[in-house]
Amino acid sequence: MTELLLASNNEHKHAEFVRLFPGVRIVRPRDIGVDFDFAEGGASFLENALGKARALHDIARRAVIGDDSGLCVAALGGEPGVHSSRYGWDGARKLETAERNALLASRLAGVEDRRAFFVCCLALVLDAERFVAVQETVHGRIAEAPRGANGFGYDPLFLLPDRGLTIAELPDAEKDLVSHRGRAARRLRRMLDGMT
Repeated sequence: MTELLLASNNEHKHAEFVRLFPGVRIVRPRDIGVDFDFAEGGASFLENALGKARALHDIARRAVIGDDSGLCVAALGGEPGVHSSRYGWDGARKLETAERNALLASRLAGVEDRRAFFVCCLALVLDAERFVAVQETVHGRIAEAPRGANGFGYDPLFLLPDRGLTIAELPDAEKDLVSHRGRAARRLRRMLDGMT
């Protein structure tokens, strides 16, 4: 497979997918003149990832990869979970990344149990009746304050205890080795290598 259509126009995700799928051209909807926006209303990461990929495949009729990722925090009962990108949304205005991170940090103020994990589900739709999906995680803790300028989303708050660094403090190559999206992409690439 030499080209994949990514069911997202997010610049950060696009850059990450370009790194994670070397040798594959990663195309955004806008690159092919498609105005694509998908309402993530699913109850699971799989439902959202597959929903995005199927919706864009219905429009473009080519191989599409959909991603849904999020942060699950033990002390918050798994929140923000599938609502990670909409965390704190009141229906009027979606919070900016820094605001979402500040909200999460405030809700964990004084909380001792800071265990958390990132989830990434990737769904690749090849045609109307054929798809593959993988889901991976990476476990860590929520830092007391954001650290690092690399990455995006909750990366500055997600601490890898064995490294003593947040994901946002890692260089891209190292992040791709340990992150939930990196793990999911490697698994999906292995699956694709075995497909005909």
